[in-house]
Amino acid sequence: MSIAKKLFGSLKPDTLNKNNYPAYTRSAEEQYLQTLLTNTMSNTFYADRNELMSDAAQLHYGMADANPTFMAKAIVFARNEGFMRLQPLFGLAVLSVFRPDLFAKIFLQVVRIPSDLSDFLTILKGMGRGEGGRAVKRQVSFFLAGVSEYWALKYNGRGRGYSLGDAVATAHPKPKDMKQQALFSYLRGLEANLALLPQVEALENLKLAPNEDEQIAWIERGRLPYETVTGAIQPSKAVWEALLYQMPTFAMLRHMNALQRAGVLEDRRNLDYMVSRLTDKQALTKAKILPFRLATAFRQVEHPQLRDALREAVELTFDNLPELGEHTAIFLDISGSMSGRYLEIGSVFALALYKKTQGSSLFWLFDTEVVDAKPSRKDSILTQAAQIQTRGGTDTGAPVRKLIQDQKKVDQIIIITDEQQNSGSPFYKRLKQYRSKVNRDAKAFIVDIAPYRHAMVPMEDPQTFYIYGWSDTVLSYIAQSVQGYSTLTERVGALDLDDLN
Repeated sequence: MSIAKKLFGSLKPDTLNKNNYPAYTRSAEEQYLQTLLTNTMSNTFYADRNELMSDAAQLHYGMADANPTFMAKAIVFARNEGFMRLQPLFGLAVLSVFRPDLFAKIFLQVVRIPSDLSDFLTILKGMGRGEGGRAVKRQVSFFLAGVSEYWALKYNGRGRGYSLGDAVATAHPKPKDMKQQALFSYLRGLEANLALLPQVEALENLKLAPNEDEQIAWIERGRLPYETVTGAIQPSKAVWEALLYQMPTFAMLRHMNALQRAGVLEDRRNLDYMVSRLTDKQALTKAKILPFRLATAFRQVEHPQLRDALREAVELTFDNLPELGEHTAIFLDISGSMSGRYLEIGSVFALALYKKTQGSSLFWLFDTEVVDAKPSRKDSILTQAAQIQTRGGTDTGAPVRKLIQDQKKVDQIIIITDEQQNSGSPFYKRLKQYRSKVNRDAKAFIVDIAPYRHAMVPMEDPQTFYIYGWSDTVLSYIAQSVQGYSTLTERVGALDLDDLN
């Protein structure tokens, strides 16, 4: 009997997925990473937000009790590498109860911007912890010490949960100088010396400006963020134009249609500026825009030159992805449960991976049947992704079965799916057959973009690697793992908490 047969021949599924199909249970650490990296607590095909909230709470509390050090590392990883917010903040709030020392060590690595702080304090209150106690207030004070006028203007909206002013009233931070004293007073709605706060003064003057020219002058003088301006006045075409030249890249992406409706793009100079920003590789990297955000914008915008710019932007996003090698099979789940954001993410990921194999890999779509997508290396990722549609049920074993039938030898199998099989043959059964009949050394990479906690492959398989999430770092991890073969859990566990401050 072969070693592989001894190790894996008798492994049996030990749970059921959302379709009551046999599945496997992964480790608690891996389930926790999956929740952090994929669960936004929005309704999904198989679960509503209440169920997802309950599952997430169970995992956060369980991990805080069982392995708080791994929890802290995973929270930081999810916030900074996976670009997720809500679940890491939820985990941070739970960690503050169990391990205030670890909480303090990672707080500023998780609460990065004022909206993070607002959501964190809202979560604490929802947990029944009120203001969180002395340890929490100390960290909030550290954060508030770095609040700028820009942040004060952009994030101090009242009536939408905790404002920065509410945080100041909660933590009672000590101002370091007169300017910060004035800023804290302004945030709390108290009388403040606006001469010390030129951006705040510009906003107040904007509200009183009698004409468009003066409005634009105050916007430019104060470099006022667009959210503040649009909340204070009704922007005209000229005002939108002024805002364009100081918008962050992500804001520009969100407001392309608004800028077009306002007539801003009728001026060739403005259009060229937007195109140059959207195709600036350095700016895209700095903005940390998730690839699926670009796909969503592409679907929503109609302007042909902006669509071309978005096509180029996605290509640039994946430009640094290491080569995967020619002997790769890429399988994309197009079953009904992948509809919406999951397919949008999965299609972009799959096509990016295909291009990094120099177009010599296999790229198959599957539901209960398998279709060769016949992608083009020349057509853009976004153009091709937009043509992929969902249909039918889910048979994750189908594409591997076809590999066996066609006797196609590949070194790595990458499958992008929500893992919710409901018919056909199990993926793992077919994977074992493939290794037995075609290539015993084949590695499998399962990219799971859903928060469901059931797996297609047992923990004991050392040749299969799970990757969770929506950021482009998912694909980089695959490419690196092809060469090094460390699991995502091991990668997170190797982080040094002492280097996080």
